[in-house]
Amino acid sequence: MAAKELCKIIIVDDEVLIRQGIKHYINWEQEGFQIVGEASNGKEALEIIERTHPQIILTDIVMPIMDGEELTRIVKSKYPDIEIIILSSFGEFDYVRSTFQSGVVDYILKPKLDASTLLDGLNKAVSRLLPTASNETKQQDRMSVNLVIDKLISGLETDYDAELVSRVFPYDSFYLLGVVFNGHYPKEDLTQIQDQITKQYPSNIAQATHYSFSIDKNKTAVILNVNKVESEAIIDSVKKIAETHNDFGFVLSEQFTDFSQIGLVYKEKLSKLIQYQFYFPHIPILREQDLQREVPKMEAFKMDWFTSECKHSRFYEAFSYLQEYVSLFSKCFTTDIFEFKSFFENIIFHITVILNNMEYDVTEIKNTKYEYFRSINEAYSSNETVEQLNKFIEQVNKCLDSEKNQPSNLNMKKILQFIEDHYADQLSLSDVAEHFHFNPSYLSNYFSTHNKEGFIEYLNKVRIEKASQLLLKDSASISEISGLVGFSDHSYFCKVFKKINGMSPSKFRRKHT
Repeated sequence: MAAKELCKIIIVDDEVLIRQGIKHYINWEQEGFQIVGEASNGKEALEIIERTHPQIILTDIVMPIMDGEELTRIVKSKYPDIEIIILSSFGEFDYVRSTFQSGVVDYILKPKLDASTLLDGLNKAVSRLLPTASNETKQQDRMSVNLVIDKLISGLETDYDAELVSRVFPYDSFYLLGVVFNGHYPKEDLTQIQDQITKQYPSNIAQATHYSFSIDKNKTAVILNVNKVESEAIIDSVKKIAETHNDFGFVLSEQFTDFSQIGLVYKEKLSKLIQYQFYFPHIPILREQDLQREVPKMEAFKMDWFTSECKHSRFYEAFSYLQEYVSLFSKCFTTDIFEFKSFFENIIFHITVILNNMEYDVTEIKNTKYEYFRSINEAYSSNETVEQLNKFIEQVNKCLDSEKNQPSNLNMKKILQFIEDHYADQLSLSDVAEHFHFNPSYLSNYFSTHNKEGFIEYLNKVRIEKASQLLLKDSASISEISGLVGFSDHSYFCKVFKKINGMSPSKFRRKHT
């Protein structure tokens, strides 16, 4: 530590009064110290350490969320140059003993804490800092290299001191390791997981160092620096880590030797591997060699056919096609994850609307669909996403089974199916009544009771839906299309179309094509 430079300290204790008391025990600046932060638990402390880079930590041993024992272990593993003083009560010496194994400099009993005792402990810590000017140089080097790495990862060009980089990363080969943290285990903290992983890595290889950085709240990356002759050992080392953390996804770049390539390897290799890992949850460590497989050629999902099959109550055929499509879709690992999940959400929404329009009791399905959306949004693999769709289809089939034998539903479905098959004819209420041997007046009342729209309104809705499809796919004129869907009066067709779709047929065609 340079002369006249204040020694930076953070205080960690879950009791505010204890922290306040410590802050007022001595004149910190006069004694050569500066309090740069305080925290109520180890997790908060780690965040402050990242920002402030203290030389000394004063920490309580018993705290919620992350206690002093675990904090000490993580700090000494990740920041070995930081000195730690433990604050404890009389009955906590067993915990204190374990922290000494991690390398704490001293411990102070809280009941005996006073200015003199505190200063003695601090000066003892400083004495361990002073002789090792190289420690400070190493920390400053790492901080400087951190800035270089941040710029490279962000895609920015930057000049850097090659000699400085070689002091932090002394070996000739690099790998990038990506870790996808499974959010289904909220009790595990990402910082702890990262520490466990990076602690194992150098212990498995003789000549190795590393640097970790977060990608987002559920992903982290580690720069692995090793001697080139250890290239085989690095794979074995990462495999051991993956075996002990099989709830997380691991991806590993190929070896590269130029430090300046970190940004490029991160963007072009690691980022893609992290996305592809979503589709390969059962591969412990995903590497580029695992992607040497053909991506299936997918046709667009036949939504019109699927909808028609459902409306004709051919659900088995519709759902079989859907599940076959999804099985193939899950092998398209280059598909953007958001796009992949959106397909499943849209299908669930679409099926719910179809069933509702067919007068099925979808109250329970409507209540649970948002739970499916949430689960799909939070899914960490394609398998989990497909599992949610299968659960939804299972629920839909139960709904269908419960209603399929109700006579009123069967009659109404037959009538709606007849309209679906004959909408292009000059169809009237009397025609339908005659076909089903109903009195026209009775059929009109029956239709209104069991359907949201009256007969004419429903028939027009079916015709306009078919016309909308033809306007998008067929080059026929609007007048011809009006006749194809059963309207004998072109002006009436345009009036009904605008009422249902909010715009004229010509504007609809222009807007969508």
